Amino acid sequence: MARVKTITEGPIISTIFHLAWPVVASMFLEFALSITDYFWVGYLGTPEQDAVTTSMVVSWTVFATIAIIITGLTALVSRAVGAKEEARASYISKQGIQMAIGIGLIFCIAGLSLTPHLLRFMKASPHVVNLGVPYLRIYFLAMGVFFINDALGAIFRASGDTKSPTIAFAAGTVLNIILDPLLIFGWGPIPRMGVTGAALATVLSVLACFVIFLALVLRGRLEFSLGGWHRTRPDFRMIGKILKIGTPISMQNLVFVFIYWFIIQIVHHYGDAAGAGMGIGNRMEALSYLIAVAFSVAASTLVGQNLGAKKPERAERCAWGTVGIVALETFLVSVFFITIPGIIASIFTSDPEAHKIAVDYLIILGLSQIFMGIEIVLEGAFSGAGNTLPPMVVSATWSVLRLPLAYFFCFGMDIGINGIWWSLTITSFFKAVILLFWFKKGNWKKKKL
Repeated sequence: MARVKTITEGPIISTIFHLAWPVVASMFLEFALSITDYFWVGYLGTPEQDAVTTSMVVSWTVFATIAIIITGLTALVSRAVGAKEEARASYISKQGIQMAIGIGLIFCIAGLSLTPHLLRFMKASPHVVNLGVPYLRIYFLAMGVFFINDALGAIFRASGDTKSPTIAFAAGTVLNIILDPLLIFGWGPIPRMGVTGAALATVLSVLACFVIFLALVLRGRLEFSLGGWHRTRPDFRMIGKILKIGTPISMQNLVFVFIYWFIIQIVHHYGDAAGAGMGIGNRMEALSYLIAVAFSVAASTLVGQNLGAKKPERAERCAWGTVGIVALETFLVSVFFITIPGIIASIFTSDPEAHKIAVDYLIILGLSQIFMGIEIVLEGAFSGAGNTLPPMVVSATWSVLRLPLAYFFCFGMDIGINGIWWSLTITSFFKAVILLFWFKKGNWKKKKL
């Protein structure tokens, strides 16, 4: 259990980076995929970019649900590994994999039939709906594999191995980046598929990622076995425990995304160019978001394993150290957004209206990047402790407030679409500040799992 020893003993900052850097590398590749995808689709036109943006809200909803499994697995597996209970970590992991398969299949079936209704609900134009339906349906076909991959990634990271899932996700991402232009525009015998090609590239990369995960498990990269998971009987008590820990975080994510279902309606009030502009800004914001998520994974593992090793004070120092690192990173991203927004937007669009909207998005959201990063890391720290209620209460409350604020700024104060961006920035500030005070109280150290 040498890996656990490095997490529960020794220098904190180097341990944070040791855990976080593989995930950061993976997240950078995911960021590269996000902007590459949007870059190539931009050559198809503004409606095509809007179709991808609108479909993105649907995919957010799906992955808000997988947090039920990922959060519960991370807290329970990391606590078991920290306590050197390998057999228990293995048993919990197998239950989580079964849950991932079941929930993934439910979403696959539901998504295939509901896709047109979901896009129309967000008030996308008929042309955007026609583009988005095949894109999302192909995406939903691989949903079960998506969920299995995320569950396996959580298991590896909770055990202290952040490199193995990075290998799997990075390989899939690189493949996606290569396939994107080939399938979108066609080449040789490969037909031009447009937006649908972007979805197919994603599905093929997800399947490749799964194959790599399978190889890593079979080669014994985990310190405990996952063998016989398909013969393991469902333990509803353990499933209930995973759900109890993961549901608050999943609910806060679902509330966050549910609000976006209505936010995108306001965006579409200003036309297809508004959706494209939002997509540009959102993908660039992923630069700070994904790095914050990477350090959040590190914080979750550090807190969970140190609490399992009966070292609550070290767990707290690890959490605050991670917050400080992410605050610096997100500050640099803010400077980047605020100083050269026009150059950034020009990479993705030649549409003057979409360009202007994206520039305003980057400037206004640039003011909130630090607060967003702090919020995400503290959510990870709370989750590692299994104390997921505080981030749910804070995030859900302020996410709900985004909708009336957006309506008030856009239509009551007649600010226009920038009112949406201001509602996001203001609520991010309050979420971060409240979570800071709540975490400092330290009640999460006493959480029993």
